[in-house]
Amino acid sequence: MENKNMYDLKSIKLPYLAGGALRLFVSLVEGPLGGLLIPSLLQSAGITWLRKQVIDEAPTHHPIHFTGAPAQKDSAVPEKELPRTVAVESRGFHFATVFDYAKAYRDGKTTPEEVAKKLLDAIEASNTANPPLRAVIFVDREDVMKQARESAQRIKAGKPLSILDGVPVLVKDEIDMIPYRTTVGTAFLGKTPATEDATAVARLRAAGALMLGKTNMHEIGINVTGLNPHHGTTRNPYNTGNFTGGSSSGSAAAVAAGLAPIAIGADGGGSIRIPASFCGVYGLKPTFGRVSEHGAAPLCWSVAHVGPLAGTASDVALAYAVMAGPDLRDPNSLHQPLPTLENWDQHTLRGLKLGVYKQWFQHAESEVVAACETMLKRFTDMGAEIREIIIPDLELNRIAQTVTIVSEMVQAMSYTYAEHRREHGLDVRLNLALGRAFNAQDYLMAQRARTRIINNFKRVLEEVDMILTPTTAIAAPPIPKDALPNGNSDLSTTIEIMRFVTAANMTGLPAISFPVGYTTNGLPIGMQAMGRAWEESLLLRLAVNAEQAIERKEPQVHYKVL
Repeated sequence: MENKNMYDLKSIKLPYLAGGALRLFVSLVEGPLGGLLIPSLLQSAGITWLRKQVIDEAPTHHPIHFTGAPAQKDSAVPEKELPRTVAVESRGFHFATVFDYAKAYRDGKTTPEEVAKKLLDAIEASNTANPPLRAVIFVDREDVMKQARESAQRIKAGKPLSILDGVPVLVKDEIDMIPYRTTVGTAFLGKTPATEDATAVARLRAAGALMLGKTNMHEIGINVTGLNPHHGTTRNPYNTGNFTGGSSSGSAAAVAAGLAPIAIGADGGGSIRIPASFCGVYGLKPTFGRVSEHGAAPLCWSVAHVGPLAGTASDVALAYAVMAGPDLRDPNSLHQPLPTLENWDQHTLRGLKLGVYKQWFQHAESEVVAACETMLKRFTDMGAEIREIIIPDLELNRIAQTVTIVSEMVQAMSYTYAEHRREHGLDVRLNLALGRAFNAQDYLMAQRARTRIINNFKRVLEEVDMILTPTTAIAAPPIPKDALPNGNSDLSTTIEIMRFVTAANMTGLPAISFPVGYTTNGLPIGMQAMGRAWEESLLLRLAVNAEQAIERKEPQVHYKVL
């Protein structure tokens, strides 16, 4: 009889393809011979295995964690709870914070206009470097300078809109922002500028943030490296020969490179947390529905989350606080308790129970595991209790998440598929071709699996306050030369990158990635914490305490503006 509590994730060696071999393979899969190749791909992806499973649970189509009557009005974290200063001073390298910008403006040391000019020049320099960083792909100099002048006038008059007034913020090219196009990383979408800000953007803009431009992303968010053949591959500021992770690749790289203290990302399968980990910054995927999806590209409805990336725990908390809360234009956001930052900045973990599934936690490269285990020890020194836990069905989660996100992306792209199929990058074409081979039963089976997975994690979170893992099983991998400029297919590496992150998307539970160390080659290592629904403030508290315990290192590419 099968042991349902047995750890069932595996590292897998699958063929690597790039260049002409990948182009030929994609053409074959898309062509008449695809029917002969698809069964093998379905076997490798675990779909054949999924089809043989017996899952009795009813399907869950959206991981909404209901708390009572739906909200009747827009709301956000109470202004009195917003951070007024950093919760902890980072050790080692200092990333310029929102509060550094605000103080410099109010002390008269600089102005939003001076900052805007320096950042526009830095973005141009980053994109003309060898190799180009390609973190920021769209800026409108005239619009940026207009915002900066208006902010400078408010601050000079003693009437800033908030601590964020004049502070630069960047936005992933999956999220609408006036006056930019939203291409979603493609060569053919977003031919006309957005006519309305997404809700997350609008809330930051209303707080006075200097909305600086759009960041690069992995095309349609369907992979996790940051390689983009249309807008250029985003480079890791800690080593430009390495990937950033994705799909919020430009947002993470821009923050690490000092181009903004905050960036907005989106996360359907780790797309905020993976690049945050690879680029040594903080990334929060809130509870499903906590931050409005209004104005985000409709790519993967049931696993999609908008959230912040930032250089410090305090900045990610501030950005989250401004963005979070019910929005009448997003029905999924109306089922939440009012967001709060209560006790987020307590410098103690006393009384907290942190869960570790040992076999899962240790299923990573040795340097990653060592850094995360060192941080576990620091957490116990701060008063936390580490408890061993078991979470069944992790392989079921992995495959169900794959079926869910790829199926939804196939549907999202279906209206452009025939006309623009060959305009996608090769890895995107391959993933979409595989997804088109999924059937209705596969998708429904994945949603039945989601119900089981949610219940599995809820049971564990009745015993512990958070579940800890590495964010990724490896540090940022090198960019293979044969992968540029057109992409590659490296499923073995993709599985290592995504091992720990997808459960938070399937369950809708909040998760955060925070830096915990560096490899001997100087690449960042991230740790992930998953929590109970709506308890983002507890995750932020853990990140703040972790920030006390790590000495940050300066990226190789970093622009100092202040």
